[in-house]
Amino acid sequence: MMMAFALSMTANAQLLRTTVAQGEIEGVEQSGFALYKAIPYAEPPVGDLRWKAPVPKKPWKGVYKAEQWGARPPQPTDPNQNGNEIPMSEDCLYLSVMTPAKSATEKLPVFVMIHGGGFTTGSYSGTQESFVREGIIYVSIEYRLGVLGFMAHPELAKESERGISGNYGMMDQVLALRWIHDNISAFGGDPDKVTIAGESAGGISVSILCASPLCRGLFRAAISESGSSFWPVADKRGGNTAMCRAKAAEQTGADVQKRLGKKNIKQLRKVPFQTLLDSCRMEQFWPVVDGYVITDDQYKLYEAGQYNDVDVIIGTNSDEGSMFSRPMPVEVYRQQAKQVYGDWADRLMEIYPATNEQEVYFAMSDIFRDGSFAWGTYAWANLQSKTGKGRVYMYYFDQDSENTILRSFKGGASHVAEMPFIYGYKFGSGKMTDTEHRMLDIMSQYWINFTKTGDPNGGTLPYWTTYCQGAPTVMVIRNGFHLDKVQNQPQMDFFEEFFKSRR
Repeated sequence: MMMAFALSMTANAQLLRTTVAQGEIEGVEQSGFALYKAIPYAEPPVGDLRWKAPVPKKPWKGVYKAEQWGARPPQPTDPNQNGNEIPMSEDCLYLSVMTPAKSATEKLPVFVMIHGGGFTTGSYSGTQESFVREGIIYVSIEYRLGVLGFMAHPELAKESERGISGNYGMMDQVLALRWIHDNISAFGGDPDKVTIAGESAGGISVSILCASPLCRGLFRAAISESGSSFWPVADKRGGNTAMCRAKAAEQTGADVQKRLGKKNIKQLRKVPFQTLLDSCRMEQFWPVVDGYVITDDQYKLYEAGQYNDVDVIIGTNSDEGSMFSRPMPVEVYRQQAKQVYGDWADRLMEIYPATNEQEVYFAMSDIFRDGSFAWGTYAWANLQSKTGKGRVYMYYFDQDSENTILRSFKGGASHVAEMPFIYGYKFGSGKMTDTEHRMLDIMSQYWINFTKTGDPNGGTLPYWTTYCQGAPTVMVIRNGFHLDKVQNQPQMDFFEEFFKSRR
């Protein structure tokens, strides 16, 4: 009897029921914490709400049971993403909350994860108990993807009171953050202590949100792993060299309508989502500069100090591009370089030389690393450290490990390789050396400290100084931690000049 009573007290100590703006809600106990798996922050974007800004969730009657994970957004199959066992549905605008709070009065810091997947795949499902054990509330949000999340179309622009279309997935993220700000206190959280974080497309999302006026006051800190959005603005993305204007992106939506033989958006809204998935290259659909969510060239916004000036951790990996590149003949490499970089192609190939297919693969990998990931992070660090007051912490992850999705052929760190060292994820074989386990302890603690205070430092951790251009202030992570100058500086200089020429 005494044991049963003790177990009952343990379960009841968790904040398993609370009240949000929409009504009472109940979660489940997991590992001694309260977990709310599927909180609807918006009305299902189905029927007439397909390709419209998200509508805040209306009040519900009774107690809402947030016991099961919500559906994944419609997406192609991706074996590397979590949540593949969860069904797909357009009714996907959910977020999860895992809280260590025992009452709604604790004012705990909040970590909000925005998943990656190229704005094409991914799921918000999953928890981060290592953070929760440290007194942090872990939140993960879902948003619309691909053609359903980012298709611009001239008829959709006419429907909109702002005359814009596209960016529905980004508007989902903004509404989710607003919901969190307004309701996280019900879970023991402090709305003034919210940190947003993401990797890859999640990191790009974080970058966009840091510059969006719609997010003012919704978070105090941000973490972007392998993601930024500082490209110039143009009518085409052009091989990750520009952000597309919404007006120009409308042609892709018109092409979808023509391909499916539909007369108008009304008919297109009735097309089953699987038909849309089957008929579209999902990677065609991406955030666009619409003057509302994304107001302008982010580089220019940061030059002018027009952004949400918060503390940031930003960084990239040493072999990011290997996952996105393939060997090819040298002549094809030269042709592609000319096509994308024009008059800059010869200089590009001097910096990224190749004389055979294997060297082409390495060169293409490095170009993708620098043009799509590293330069944007470099620009972000330089601009915010000059025009802002928020602290900037920059890292360069260079650890080769068996515990990664796709190991680097060069012995560096491929895309996603840093995530097991922060969140403890298991990829590949899942094996980590003793040194790597210690690195996981340190890197994870940096993220935890930053979420709590805006500063990753504390205790006996290797000291991480704020970024200063030209100084050894980048945390280089390989078999340990040390501060150094920006890596691959000549490549950064090239892309700085190239992108400047495109503005």
